[in-house]
Amino acid sequence: MFGESKRMESTGMNTESVVQTPSRAARRSHGRVFLLAERCKGCRFCVEFCPRQVLAMSDRFNSKGYHTPMVIAEERCTDCKMCELLCPEFAIYVVRIEGEGP
Repeated sequence: MFGESKRMESTGMNTESVVQTPSRAARRSHGRVFLLAERCKGCRFCVEFCPRQVLAMSDRFNSKGYHTPMVIAEERCTDCKMCELLCPEFAIYVVRIEGEGP
């Protein structure tokens, strides 16, 4: 590590000019969650396995009589798509939103 900076100085490279790129936190993407309530059978997989607790079960019923989840904290969604991957009915999906994170 120290040897590299000395080597760079000895080769005439300017070590102070560094390309500034936005930090990962500054360009973090997040997700927007969409629920297809009529497909849902209330298995709760999306709620139980969400690492950021974005979803909760609601008191509402769909036309089949199942309790459906609802989004309670979309700003916490990191676009991991865990809910989408685990849903056996394909009743939930996440769309990535690029730009400033929450």
